[in-house]
Amino acid sequence: MKSVKSLLLGASAALFAVAGAQAADLPVKAKPVQYVKVCSLYGAGFYYIPGTDMCVRVGGYVRSQLEWGSVNGVSPGTIGPAGFATSTNTGAIGTLANGQFDRGSNNFNMTNRGVLSVDARNQTEYGTVRGYIALGGQTISPGTTTATFFFERAFIQFAGFTFGRTQSFFDVFTTTEHFNYIESKTSGDTYNYGVDLIGYTAQFGNGISASISAESPHYLQTSAVVDGTAAAFSSTTPLTVTDATGHNVPDIVGQVRIDQNWGSLGVSGAAHKVAGRYFTTPGLPANGHPDDKTGWAVQLGGQLNLPWGDTIGASVVDTKGAVAYATKAGSWAITNGSAGGVGWLTDGIFDGPGVPATANTQIHLTNAWSVNAAYEHFWNPRWRTSLYGGYTKVWYDGTITNDINTHLPGAAGTIQCGVPVAGAVWPPINMANGGAGNSCSPDFSFYQIGSRTQWNITKDFYMGLDVTYTHLNTAYQGVIAPTTISGRTFTSIDNQNTWSGVFRTQYSFSPGNEGASLVLGR
Repeated sequence: MKSVKSLLLGASAALFAVAGAQAADLPVKAKPVQYVKVCSLYGAGFYYIPGTDMCVRVGGYVRSQLEWGSVNGVSPGTIGPAGFATSTNTGAIGTLANGQFDRGSNNFNMTNRGVLSVDARNQTEYGTVRGYIALGGQTISPGTTTATFFFERAFIQFAGFTFGRTQSFFDVFTTTEHFNYIESKTSGDTYNYGVDLIGYTAQFGNGISASISAESPHYLQTSAVVDGTAAAFSSTTPLTVTDATGHNVPDIVGQVRIDQNWGSLGVSGAAHKVAGRYFTTPGLPANGHPDDKTGWAVQLGGQLNLPWGDTIGASVVDTKGAVAYATKAGSWAITNGSAGGVGWLTDGIFDGPGVPATANTQIHLTNAWSVNAAYEHFWNPRWRTSLYGGYTKVWYDGTITNDINTHLPGAAGTIQCGVPVAGAVWPPINMANGGAGNSCSPDFSFYQIGSRTQWNITKDFYMGLDVTYTHLNTAYQGVIAPTTISGRTFTSIDNQNTWSGVFRTQYSFSPGNEGASLVLGR
């Protein structure tokens, strides 16, 4: 009996042990799963971040380009906005060494880029607050061995205000990325580069709005105030900034526009501080300085959506002392054979004592204007072709033209282009016979015309070909004495032209993007 009792106790203990082990293996009661929900407040592609009332959309694009006569969509011979790698001249383009067309030129390039964008929004008692970033990297070969990182956009929008890096409020109409792949240098638009700003936009209904913003000055690397007592126009890079001041006043920009189903129309203006540092090189505070001046720019432009689906647009910009609003090309230098074409771009020039000047001069502002237009025809939903063109003219008044010519190479007091040589020598042009047979003018202009055809294989994936012709009407056209610049000797200054081509494939993975280059808030 005792053995039976022991057996029963043992079995009971074993049973409880097994039951306890099984109980330990039972799942703990799970917390509710938070599924990602579609957010329909702001359009396609937005989702709620779990546990928040914030909606976010993630997108971007991958791009590959084969280029001839171009680096990252920039035609040769120009200095673009340096230091920002979205579409800049990251190599030596802009110097005569890269504006040459010989066996040492890199006429063929490949550019590959990837960009990610994040658009986040939620509601406050004052309306929607939005944060947007677009960042990425790219490689360009030959020419660079490592990838370049860059920001295209980084801004916050709230209650009509915009803070951060985005497209300038001066921009009204642009062909960049809408009608072409090769960026038009006849325009000063900031679509690819963006600009740092603080702005406010008021909406009046019926598509009418007005904006005002304080913006970082546009493309200071391509234009600045230069001091005539230094070598202002260099031979290795077409423009050497010799007397740039610190930046203590932003550009003030305003725009009024209307946006409707038929298209858009807008007018914009900008005020830009133009200032030099000190008189006489090397500049010292005791020498005093030229008076500050205010440059300005105005623009009128718009785009029309035609009833049969095509689009047409145009803009015209006029500037004085704010030339980067008319062009982002900067200075020019192109050589081909024994001839070269040049053009130097500044916001203004001041000079020091010399002949015929007898005292320090104030800043003389540079004039520039540009016009751009484009037309796009949709053959069918998958195929489109655009035609685009633009023209930019840069000129100096008679007083500063004479001052510039006093710095032409020659012995002091000798007559070059009708004025005595005095002070520092800087335009790297040796005049023959005192300038006889030469225009003796630093004014220049250029135009670009082109066509792009694009095949939208899907709404998110396309490939296309863009071909552009660029023509430079050079400064100082005509006969010169043999002049060596960047290792090449040429005997005349004449107009130059180039052909550029880009074959692009791009896949965009942002909902609702319709194959555009970026999902941009602005």
